[in-house]
Amino acid sequence: MTYALLTLMANADGKMPGWFLPLQIILIVGIFYFLIIRPQGAARKKHADLLGSLKTGDNVMTAGGILGKVKEIKEVKDKNEWRVTIESGTSTIVVERSRIIRVGDVTAPQA
Repeated sequence: MTYALLTLMANADGKMPGWFLPLQIILIVGIFYFLIIRPQGAARKKHADLLGSLKTGDNVMTAGGILGKVKEIKEVKDKNEWRVTIESGTSTIVVERSRIIRVGDVTAPQA
C-alpha cells in the first residue's frame, strides 16, 4: 500500500515532489509533540497541582519510597524551594517538596 501511495505521488520521471520532504518532517514533529511533549506537560501540571494541595497532616510517599506524615512545610527564600518535614516512624526527615509522589491515595502521574 505504501509503495502504491508513493508511486501515485511521484512525478513522471519517478522523483518525489519538492514539498514531500518538508511534509514528512512536519508530520514527524507533530507526532513527536502529541505523543511525548504534550503528555509530559500535562503530567507536570497534575504533579504541581498535587503538591499545591499538600498540607500538614497529610500522609505522603517520597520518590525514594519513604512513607510518612507531613509535619511542616516551609519555603527556603534564598533558593526559591520548598522543604517538607516528614515524620516516618520514630524519625523526622526533611525532603524537597518536588520529591513527593503520593499524597493520601492520590499518586502523581509519571512523566
